Amino acid sequence: MTDIIQLLPDSVANQIAAGEVIQRPASVVKELVENSVDAQANSITINIKDAGKTLIQIIDNGNGMSETDARLSFERHSTSKIRKAEDLFAIRTMGFRGEALASIAAIASVELKTKTYNTDIGTCINIEASEIKNQAPVSTPTGTSFSVKNLFFNVPARRKFLKKNVTEFNHIINEFQRITLTHPEIEFRLFHNNSEVFHLIKSNKRQRIINIFGKKTNQNLITIQTETSIINIDGFIGKPEYAKKRFGEQFFFINNRFMRNPYLHKAIMNAYTDILPHDTIPSYFINLEADPNTIDINIHPTKTEIKFEDQQAVWQILHAAVKQSLGKNNIVPSIDFNQEKNFSISSLTKDTEIRQPSIEINPRYNPFEEVKKSFNTNKDNINNWEKLYDSFENENPEKEDRQLSTLLSTNININSKNSENNSISNNFFQFKNKYILTPIKSGLMLINQKRAHERILFEKYMLTLENETSITQKSLFPNTINLTPIEYSIIINILDEINSLGFEIIDNGNNSITVNGMPADTNNKEPKLIIDQLLFEYQNSEIDIKTKEKEKIAEALAKASAIGYNQTLCNKEMMEIIDMLFACSSPNYSPSGKKIISIISTNDIEKSFL
Repeated sequence: MTDIIQLLPDSVANQIAAGEVIQRPASVVKELVENSVDAQANSITINIKDAGKTLIQIIDNGNGMSETDARLSFERHSTSKIRKAEDLFAIRTMGFRGEALASIAAIASVELKTKTYNTDIGTCINIEASEIKNQAPVSTPTGTSFSVKNLFFNVPARRKFLKKNVTEFNHIINEFQRITLTHPEIEFRLFHNNSEVFHLIKSNKRQRIINIFGKKTNQNLITIQTETSIINIDGFIGKPEYAKKRFGEQFFFINNRFMRNPYLHKAIMNAYTDILPHDTIPSYFINLEADPNTIDINIHPTKTEIKFEDQQAVWQILHAAVKQSLGKNNIVPSIDFNQEKNFSISSLTKDTEIRQPSIEINPRYNPFEEVKKSFNTNKDNINNWEKLYDSFENENPEKEDRQLSTLLSTNININSKNSENNSISNNFFQFKNKYILTPIKSGLMLINQKRAHERILFEKYMLTLENETSITQKSLFPNTINLTPIEYSIIINILDEINSLGFEIIDNGNNSITVNGMPADTNNKEPKLIIDQLLFEYQNSEIDIKTKEKEKIAEALAKASAIGYNQTLCNKEMMEIIDMLFACSSPNYSPSGKKIISIISTNDIEKSFL
C-alpha cells in the first residue's frame, strides 16, 4: 500500500491560515493597522480602492524594519512579540501571532517598503501568492508602507462571496473605528477612492469619539470610571434619551484591544433597566484594564473574543459602575428630600424634654357605615344591570358581518376546509396595542398590526418602484441630518432608490443630508427617526442572491414607516388595515417572512372552559 500522508506546501498552508485570519478586506486593514500601532507610529494613512478589492495601502511613520526583518516578516509564525509560551499570557500589543503577513501574501499581490530611522536606504519586497518576485533597496521615508492589491485573486471562490462595495467598506470603517477609538494619541487618515472619509487629529478619548461620531455625541456622553483590585474601568456611556434602535456605538476594549462580549453587554443593559425607551440600545465606549495573566486573548483567530479568569466578578463591577454613573448624573430616579416642605428633624439637647407620643382614637367610628353608604349609592346600578346587555340582544349579526369567505379561501391558507364558513365582522378590538382581534364564524382572528402594516407598505413601495409613481409630502422646513460615515455611505449608495419611493433627499457632502420631503405613508414621523430606522433595518436585513436590492430597500422602509406596537387604533383604522391587508398578494406573512394572521377556533375556546 502506498503512503497517503504528505506535508502541505507552505503556499497551501498559508492559504488555509488565511481562511481563518483574512476573511474580507476589513481583516487586512485590521492586521496591518495594528502592526503600525505596535510599531509606535504617531501618524497612519489608509488608502482604499473599491472597498479594498483593488487596493489596500497602509502608510505609517513607525520604527520600520531592517532588510532581514522585512524578509522574515512574511514567513509563517514569525513575530517580534513572543519568545516563549509564557509570553502568550502577558500580551499587551495588538498583533502577535505571526500569521497575518504570511496569510495576506498568500492570497494577494503585496508590496512592502520599509526603512528604519538609522539607515539611509530602505527595502522593497514584492510578493505574489507567497512567492517573492523581487527584493531591492529603495529610497523611502522612515516607517512602513504596505500595498495589498487584488485580494483573493488566486482564490476565486472566496472573492465571489465578497459583498457589495458599500457593505465591505462598512466593515472597513468598523475596524477603523475600533482601532482609532483607543489610540487618540495617533493621527489617522482614511481615504476611499481618493476621497477623504476621516481625518482624525491627535486628541483625548472624548474628542476622538466626537470626531468619529459627530458633534452631537458630546451631549450624550457620561463619564464612567472605577478602579478595583480585579479590573479598572474607564470610558463613557450614553444617556437613555439618545439611545438608538440599532447597534453601532457599542464598544468594549480590554487593555486597548477591541473585544466582543455579549455577557458584559447584558450587565450594561441591566443597569439601564426601566429607563431606556422601548427596543433601544445605549451607546458605550468602555475600556477595561486588567492584568494580562487574568485574561486569555488567544481563544479565537481574530483575537476579538476574550476569556476572563473571574467573569462574574467583572460583570458585577461593570454593572455597579454603570449604575453609579447614571445615579451621579441624575439619570435614574432618586429620593428628593426637598419635596416635603415641612419635613424637618429638630436637634436634641440634654435639656430637651422627651414626651411619650399620643394617639387620638375615635371610639364612635364604625367602618361598616362607609360600606353601607357605598352600597346605597350603587344600589340603582346593581338593580339595573340587565340593561347593560340590551345592546347585545338588539344587534343584527347579519347586518354587521361582512362575508369574506372568497377572500379567505383564496388569500389565507388557514382553515381551508371551512373557509366558506368564515366571515369578519365590523367589531374590532385592540389587545395590548399590538393585536387586532375580530370574531369570525369559525372562531377568533388575531392580526399582528405592525406586521400587517409592513406587508401593506412593502407591496405599495414595490409597486411604486416598478411604476415610478411615488407621492412626496413636502416638508414645511427642510431637515438637515448629520450622519456617521457608515450611515452616509449607505444613504448615498441607495439614494436614487429611496428618492424614487417618495423621499426628497439632497446630498450636502461631509456626511450630511437634507430631507425636503417624505413619502406620504410615513405616518408623519420625524425625518430623522425614519432615516435612523431605515438605516437600522437596511443594515440588519440580510439579502440573498435571489433577492433584488430594491426589495431590501422597500422592506427596510416598510419596517421603518409601519405603525408601532404601542400605537392605539380606532375602529376605522383597524378596519382599513384589515381591508388593505386582504387586498395584498401575500397577506399571511410580513416581508421578512413572519406570521401575520392567526385564528383560534371556537372549539379551542370552548375546550379551555371544560
